[in-house]
Order: sequence, then structure tokens, then C-alpha cells
Amino acid sequence: MELNIETISAVALGIGLSASAGFRVFIPLLVAGIASHLGILPLGESFEWMGSIPALICFGVAAVLEILAYYIPFVDNLIDSIATPLSVVAGTLLMTSVFPSENEWMKWILGFIVGGGAAATIQSGSAITRLLSTKFTAGTGNPVVSTTEGVAATGFSILSLIIPIFVAILLVIFIVVILRVIYRKLLKRKKQLYQ
Repeated sequence: MELNIETISAVALGIGLSASAGFRVFIPLLVAGIASHLGILPLGESFEWMGSIPALICFGVAAVLEILAYYIPFVDNLIDSIATPLSVVAGTLLMTSVFPSENEWMKWILGFIVGGGAAATIQSGSAITRLLSTKFTAGTGNPVVSTTEGVAATGFSILSLIIPIFVAILLVIFIVVILRVIYRKLLKRKKQLYQ
């Protein structure tokens, strides 16, 4: 497979959509499905079902339920434990669906590592932010966090279709920042255990 601008753009699009699944699982799936249905986003042959009317209805209903659930205090923290594995699945699916490769194994491996990894990292950052919000505001700040995540998921998903390389760079920087914060927290916790 030649590394050309189309491949780079497809990988960037996959990263953008996958990372967006870390903010909200179903919004990027819905955006990708609508874009596919309208002929804006060509998906791999085995992923054309994502643009079908039944899939769009399922993604739409799931997205609305997910958005509403995040506005219920303390339920939002519980949902994060379910959303983490779901975001990995959604990120893997989104990355795999747009990656232009004839090799199915390569598509799925790259989808899981890059797409699932991006979604999991963003989801971890979201979960930490919500826990801190719950701790410091007794949950009253959580609707602001939820709104920000919903806007980020929608905005990054749509922008990924328009300017994928820019969005991917922005999200990769965000992912690096999240990983550094998590690493520092783990290091701090490890030092506290051994003191």
C-alpha cells in the first residue's frame, strides 16, 4: 500500500472519528452513518450498512439516550464504566471502516490499535474530568462537562469530514496531554504507596 495523501487523509479521518467516540460513543457513529448515507463519506464495502436507515435509526436513538443519561447526576459516572469498552469498539469500527486497505487483518489491527486506543484515551480523560467535577462540585458541574463532551463529539466528528488532518493533529495533541496527566497521577500514586 502506497502512502499517499488519500491514505494519510483516511487515517486522519479515522483518528478524528475514533477519538470523537471517546467523548460520546454514538454521535460519531451517527455522523459517519449520515455522511455515508448522503454519499459524502465512502465506507469500506463491508461497512456500508452503517449508512442504512435501520442503522441510522439505531445510532440516533442510542445517541439521544446516551446524551440524556449523562445529565443524570451520579448515573453519569456509572455510564463511564460502560462507555469505556463501548468507545473502544466504536473507535475500532470507525477507524476500520474508513481505512483503505485490501488486507482485512491489517484494517482491523490498525483499527483496534489506533482507533480503539484513541477512543479509550479520550474516554479515560473524560471519565477523570467527570470524577473531578463530581468530587469538587458534588456533581453540579457535571452537566457542563457533559455538554462540553457532546459538543466536542459532534464538532470533531463533523470537522473530521471536512478537515481531517487538522482535526487529527489537534486530537493527537489532546491525547498526548491526557496520557501525560494519567502517567503523572500514576507516578504520584506509586510514590504515595511506597512512602
